[in-house]
Amino acid sequence: MIIQKVQDIIGSEREVKGEGWISRRLLLKKDGMGFSFHETIIPAGAKLELWYKNHLEAVYCVAGNGSIEDLATGETHDIHDGVLYALNNNDRHILRGGSEDMRLICAFNPPVTGRETHDSDGSYELVEGD
Repeated sequence: MIIQKVQDIIGSEREVKGEGWISRRLLLKKDGMGFSFHETIIPAGAKLELWYKNHLEAVYCVAGNGSIEDLATGETHDIHDGVLYALNNNDRHILRGGSEDMRLICAFNPPVTGRETHDSDGSYELVEGD
């Protein structure tokens, strides 16, 4: 059984920060679950162009607000508490923070190792090993 507490992850190697995001990685590849599971904070007003070309991602918003723009179609969707989006086609997208910080719960497949940060094209490289 694995028990993780977000307060224990804050300030540890499992908390990874980048420009416009904080990712608290609750489950990693080395935990052996077949996916990774994160709490991600997107600050109000942030704008991130992302493309998880090596991962599928499902995201559930539990607080705050923002939007996601599908770069293939130009469609924009509001995100707020209770909304899930899934990048089932490795969708290129722009994630925008709204008027308050968004708190997102994310699952990645394949799982991340914990060392990943966004590349210049907004993706995570596929890291081998744990």
